[in-house]
Amino acid sequence: MKKLMKIAALVVALLAVNASSVFAQKYGHLNSGNLIAQLPETKSADSNLRAYQEQLIKKGETMAKNFEAEYTAFAKEYQGGTVTPAVAQAKEKEFRKKQEEIMQYEQKVINDVAKKREELYTPILEKVQNAIDAVGKEGNYAMIFDTSVIANNPIVFAADADDLMPQVKAKLGM
Repeated sequence: MKKLMKIAALVVALLAVNASSVFAQKYGHLNSGNLIAQLPETKSADSNLRAYQEQLIKKGETMAKNFEAEYTAFAKEYQGGTVTPAVAQAKEKEFRKKQEEIMQYEQKVINDVAKKREELYTPILEKVQNAIDAVGKEGNYAMIFDTSVIANNPIVFAADADDLMPQVKAKLGM
């Protein structure tokens, strides 16, 4: 009986220690969207991406203006009656081909800008993630929640959690 009481007391003590360790876990939160927006690297990446996109768009606009000018000139010739049906048919094919090239270029611009965005922002995101991981490990946090709108699982309430923005900024040298 005494042995049973000792075992029961030991079990209760172990449960109490285990329960207190569960309640002692630390949780933190930060807004990664705000953090990323404040980084100088992000401002530089935004500027580079904008310049790259404008360069590609300018080329596309030139293609479209050239097409429009060529089409307008041909339409005047056609309406003037100086174009044979065979030439008109050949020009129509040529215009369709140029239109298709412009549409393909538009799709290429979309793909190229997406690739450039990934190329510019991936190192920034990795740097931020590494800083968050380091703060989490150093601070013995059980979890760190992202409260930004861009997070996959945004947390709208983070009671009794530490805002880790200052520590992560310090890690990033901000």
